[in-house]
Amino acid sequence: MKGRIILGLASGLLILGCGIPEEQYNAKLKEIDNLKAQLQDANGANQKANEEIQVLKSENQRLAQRLTELGEDVNKLMGEKSSLKNDLDEAKRVAEELKRKQEQQQARLAIFRNMLAKFKEMIDSGKLKVKIVRGRMVVELSSNILFPSGSNKLTDEGKTALGQVAAVLATIPDRDFQVAGHTDNVPIKNDRFRSNWELSTARAVTVVDFLQQAGVTPVHLSAAGYAEYQPAADNGSEAGKMQNRRIEIILMPNLDELPDLSGLESEVGK
Repeated sequence: MKGRIILGLASGLLILGCGIPEEQYNAKLKEIDNLKAQLQDANGANQKANEEIQVLKSENQRLAQRLTELGEDVNKLMGEKSSLKNDLDEAKRVAEELKRKQEQQQARLAIFRNMLAKFKEMIDSGKLKVKIVRGRMVVELSSNILFPSGSNKLTDEGKTALGQVAAVLATIPDRDFQVAGHTDNVPIKNDRFRSNWELSTARAVTVVDFLQQAGVTPVHLSAAGYAEYQPAADNGSEAGKMQNRRIEIILMPNLDELPDLSGLESEVGK
């Protein structure tokens, strides 16, 4: 617009020619120069404004990118926070479970230590042994005390010993007991039992019957015969054979526990 004004003024001056006074002519020229300067300033300002607009656009893009990155960082941090919370919750659950198991273990150990104390007199007299086998407490009685040779009929001494054992077992609630019969490797030589399998099993059943009659809950009792196939000692000597002729009463673990009784091994011996 200003350019058209300047051109118009210049055309007017040319048309008027010498008919315009010099003073007025000079004023018009000055006005033209001023308008040119204003036009130049306006063009410069416009260029500067365009440059500033480009700078602002670049900054705007940078800020937009940064906001996007920050948003991603926030989402990532929130995910990490959630993961850490889950890890913490899992660690707490594991710690609580470990504490519960430790408390159960201590309670079981207390029961078994109490049993050891009650069996102490019989252990000292040689009527029975208490040992830890594969993480289970085992009460072992010699068949030589309980039964005559080749028989499953209890002796009077055997009945007395089993009566004392039953009194202790009856005080332990919610615990299964397996009675296991064992023999030496000498084949049985009578008409009643055809093999050591039958003899060892019959003796185990006899003990189970006695324990039931003595007050041990029958639902917690079972019987098994192992013949000569789980020896406690070498059958090459009479002393070894005597050790192998035995009845074991095994305290079975409950389904929700696998008791570690290794801490009692030093107390009961090997």
